[in-house]
Amino acid sequence: MNKTEIYILSGFLGSGKTTLLKQLLQDEKKQGRKVAVMMNELGKVSIDSDVVDEDVPLKELLDGCICCTISDKLEAQLQELLMVDKPEAIYIETTGAAHPIEVLDSILSPLFADRMLVKGILSVVDGPRWLNRKLLSPQIQQLLIEQVRHADLIILNKADDLTEAEQARLTMEVQGLNSHAFSILTSYSKIAVKQVRGMTSGKKSPASISHVFSDLSLSTFVYQFQKPVNQSEFEDFLRGLPDTVYRIKGYLKLNSSQYPLLFQYSYGMPLYMQENMNLPLNMVFIGENLDWEDMKKRLNALEGIN
Repeated sequence: MNKTEIYILSGFLGSGKTTLLKQLLQDEKKQGRKVAVMMNELGKVSIDSDVVDEDVPLKELLDGCICCTISDKLEAQLQELLMVDKPEAIYIETTGAAHPIEVLDSILSPLFADRMLVKGILSVVDGPRWLNRKLLSPQIQQLLIEQVRHADLIILNKADDLTEAEQARLTMEVQGLNSHAFSILTSYSKIAVKQVRGMTSGKKSPASISHVFSDLSLSTFVYQFQKPVNQSEFEDFLRGLPDTVYRIKGYLKLNSSQYPLLFQYSYGMPLYMQENMNLPLNMVFIGENLDWEDMKKRLNALEGIN
């Protein structure tokens, strides 16, 4: 089964995400690839949907952020794109307030995570705003830092508004926060599209469904259970997880249950919810600096698979 490539466009309000999206879509059209777009706006009205051609499937998620208030709507619309439109790639333009880990958590539904290949997070940084970020609230400053820290490719935009010394300072500060990602100084978000296409999963073994962004820290992994597991052994497995496992969600069957349980894990807290129908036993992991091959071995041991 061919997986749909997922590109997440991150960055604060007004940084240049939509300008970047427009260029990427023009290039996809030249390549003749079938793509789709999801645009998330905090307001009730879409401002930028006219950048998407009429022949490109577009899902608009208005009046909320996909990280929290409208994640259910996101799941339904993403599933429809994957099952009905079957695009080769989906571009997800997030709101300026979106946190990269929360976005990944929202889009990686256990129901269809195995149909997607997350190519990476492109963060667009407004150069002048970054250099003057101390004037912003502590929460916004932290968000800007998170959007840089978890990116795979960083676009340092509005470089034409900066002196050479300011450009050097901007590059140094951003690379100091995230040395794994490639940083590019741009004006009007103009970049060579091949740099976006070049984002690939790196240390990936053919047998594994894991995905590790280039050699980046933040990564995701989908595990498919084949059989029920023992609850106390599963909880021992959870207790042994490193602190850098940020989220787990998915379905698993315990020896004692007739139907799968929905399992969620956030900030070290596990939550089980009983389901009343059979669902695919997929579990999605999101974390940083993790050895997914080792994780797979530990999960296989729970199922008695050597």
